[in-house]
Amino acid sequence: MSGSDPLAAGPPPEHEVKALLREAGVAVPRGATAASAEGVAAAAGGLAPPLVLKAFGPGLVHKSDSGAVRLALAGPAEAAEAAAEMLGGLLAQGITPDGFLVEEQAEAGIELIVGVVRDPGFGPVLLAGLGGVWTEAMRDTAVRLCPVSEADARRMLASLRGSRLLRGYRGRPAADMDALVKLLLTIGGAGGLWERLELGEFELNPVIVTGRGAVAVDARYIPDDRHREAPRPAPAAEADFTALFEPRAVAVVGASTNRPNFGNMFLEFYRTTGVPLVAVHPEADEIDGVPAVPTLADADADYALIAVPAGRCAEVVRQADGIPFVQVMSGGFGEAGAPELEAGLVRAAREAGTRLLGPNCMGVYSPRGGQTFIGGEPGPPGHVALISQSGGLAGEVVRVGERRGLAFSRVATVGNSADVTPAELLRWLAVDEHTSVVGMYLEDPRGGRALFEALMSVRGRLPVVLLVGGRSAQGRRAAASHTGGMVGDDRVWQALAEQSGAALVTGQDDLIGVLSFFQSHARRLGAPGAGPVTGGSRGAGTDGDPALLVIGPSGGASVLAADVFDAAGLSLDALPEEAKSGLKALGIGVGSSLANPLEIPVGPRGRPELAREAIAAIVARRPYPDVVAHVNVQSFFTYGSSAEPLYACARNLAQAQEDLPEVRITLVTRNGECAPPGVEDGVRAIAAGSGIPVYRSMESAAVAVAAAKRFTRGA
Repeated sequence: MSGSDPLAAGPPPEHEVKALLREAGVAVPRGATAASAEGVAAAAGGLAPPLVLKAFGPGLVHKSDSGAVRLALAGPAEAAEAAAEMLGGLLAQGITPDGFLVEEQAEAGIELIVGVVRDPGFGPVLLAGLGGVWTEAMRDTAVRLCPVSEADARRMLASLRGSRLLRGYRGRPAADMDALVKLLLTIGGAGGLWERLELGEFELNPVIVTGRGAVAVDARYIPDDRHREAPRPAPAAEADFTALFEPRAVAVVGASTNRPNFGNMFLEFYRTTGVPLVAVHPEADEIDGVPAVPTLADADADYALIAVPAGRCAEVVRQADGIPFVQVMSGGFGEAGAPELEAGLVRAAREAGTRLLGPNCMGVYSPRGGQTFIGGEPGPPGHVALISQSGGLAGEVVRVGERRGLAFSRVATVGNSADVTPAELLRWLAVDEHTSVVGMYLEDPRGGRALFEALMSVRGRLPVVLLVGGRSAQGRRAAASHTGGMVGDDRVWQALAEQSGAALVTGQDDLIGVLSFFQSHARRLGAPGAGPVTGGSRGAGTDGDPALLVIGPSGGASVLAADVFDAAGLSLDALPEEAKSGLKALGIGVGSSLANPLEIPVGPRGRPELAREAIAAIVARRPYPDVVAHVNVQSFFTYGSSAEPLYACARNLAQAQEDLPEVRITLVTRNGECAPPGVEDGVRAIAAGSGIPVYRSMESAAVAVAAAKRFTRGA
């Protein structure tokens, strides 16, 4: 609470918390307090039975465990008797209550818990779930970062395993969902109570919801002013990171004249890209053929890479006056238990008027600007950006991604993110003309609230793919030793993705796969000034989201595909009746049923144009936004001897994509390892020419298509 709020002085008793709730518009039972057991009868005089009696005071946080709650009391006299018995029992436990609260007992209904907790990375988080005795037994809860929207609140409740109870179950009336949603917004929405709470614990348990409303019958609030939010500084001007990715010249500090090290390695990398380059060395005139200057202050550059021992880094950074960006590659700071060294590094950057990337990071990659932290020739410039707290993983994503057809615009490794943060980079990439999709690998949100706000600001207009390390207990321990990061509950990351529309993936392969999907279908997902392709109402599945068509050869693969896409939350609705005659005219489904997934004879002896004709016949009647076509590569080389039939299938799918610009076609080459060397690359090249992403498994394709569904839903 604010400094003038009486509840900020310490843990308030329940009736004071309920007064706060009542003032905010949350329904609570009518009640009164008594300072002693003798006063309970008088306090209860104006209340309608049945009554509830509770003791309050120090040591009574969990009242039920201490015998400090009595239910179903018939009237004031019985309440007074219960208070006397309760007082004796509490005194025997060494607990002296401050007083008693007597209330009208709420009508029976469904019991829920609603609370606000503080995640160490992201700040206030709203929690809702089954309450009362079910809270710990079932642990059926959902979380969202505050502030929540009405849509967030409804999705929270719908995601509970016990949500059927709220919709009416076995003859019981449905809960008043509007009242329950209003309560969640009052607590966790914009302008809600969460903005006033100094969060230690805040919990309403239970909230009883019936068909006529929702009542908070128990409330607990334990302030913790250690988490008081500091006043936010006035917003600073948005940083321009162009020079970070496209520097006029680069300075490298730390290369050796006689003992090759990381600095020498980077000199070699930069000579490959051709960016103007200068080395910094106190004595040498040149290193490895690169001209040298004695100090960083003598270097005329936009970007300086510093690879010296941690203890010397701050001294070097102070010399960077006039250099917009410095990157500290060296480790040995916060991630190694030396936060004071890291803080000194940030101060040095402030004194020099430069922005700091890292420490403990590999640097930047941008083929368009000659930036690199990996060896070899840069790949082609493109529109895929990557922000990564791990330099090693970023290098893998770049090289493997380029091998699979990704073309990168901007890649930044941020390490400990002591100054430049993932959130700040994301905001800039959202307005970068060269970027159409952003991947992020994070181990620690490093200002999670700012990251949440940045993700919400790009919702529906810039696809973001999140890969988070440290989501398991063992992973959190590894992250702590890697970047000094400690992340919160895994469900908070899931909530972040759900609210922002970002795709949350579980591995590097899926990160590359989803980026590939968004790269291939960027214009079909909504270019600037154009709305995203959703297929309209006629393309909606039974759950209200866009439906999916799966088409490929017969057999168990189609059945398994249905399972995979269903598990990913994708609708495979029945084919439109009006399309079936057209399919039968093509010789598909004659003498058998037609379904989705649609089984067609794709193989070395089949007509390569059949899949294209079938897709056209179906989407002419129903505009499926996504079509996944799959082939069994093994069959082409078991029952055939040439790659040409497979290439012909790929060319026909490419033609189908050209003919149907509002459909996103995806190709799955199952059992691709059975093809001779180079064949998969050939298929991928044909598909890429028309903007079709290619995957080796249904599972990978399902992750990518589901990510597009999440993005378009948030647009």
